Amino acid sequence: MNHIPRILLADDHAVLRSGLRLLLTSQNEFEVVGEASSGMETLTLAEQLQPDLILLDLSMPALGGLEAMPVLRKLVPSARILILTMHDDPQYLRQALKNGASGYVLKKAADAELLSAMRAVLRGEVYVHPSMTRVLLEDLLPKAQMTISNNAWGSLSEREQEVLKMVALGHTSAEIAEQLNLSAKTVETYRARGMEKLGLRTRAALVKFALQEGLIKMN
Repeated sequence: MNHIPRILLADDHAVLRSGLRLLLTSQNEFEVVGEASSGMETLTLAEQLQPDLILLDLSMPALGGLEAMPVLRKLVPSARILILTMHDDPQYLRQALKNGASGYVLKKAADAELLSAMRAVLRGEVYVHPSMTRVLLEDLLPKAQMTISNNAWGSLSEREQEVLKMVALGHTSAEIAEQLNLSAKTVETYRARGMEKLGLRTRAALVKFALQEGLIKMN
């Protein structure tokens, strides 16, 4: 994406929207183009503003996020929808993804995770809060047919393996950098290089691979 991503904030809590706007504008990599306090207002502003990404709450007056999503997909087909919610119920996650969400982040998540999630969905990836990854694995693993062999994993350097294991476990680049005493940029380099060697494009694919190969375990 060659331009600054345009963001629409949709949440019925003004204080939260204000905090989000402050967080995003401080990064100098996002432009907040509008704020909506209800589902209907979200539809109106989305059609008018044509944002690149919609930060969408599930619980809003009159029209909730789940109900608004199918309409948003028609009004702004190119926009990514990232759910930002307090609901950690697996059913909400499944329904949100079914309705067209590109990501699902809990409001209790740290600022760094929200920013990582936004960057991921804007790249065309799917991002799910690490604590809820198991829900997707339970749905997808029985159907998944992984073709990557242990030889592929063996081709990675020790540092690449270390970084990818931590990514699969849900750690952010900043957290990995701090634990391994590396810069965040170096961590991203190891991550990108390792993912390329494995032929994987998303964190979800990496988690599936790591679980099937016995590289990590989720209790």
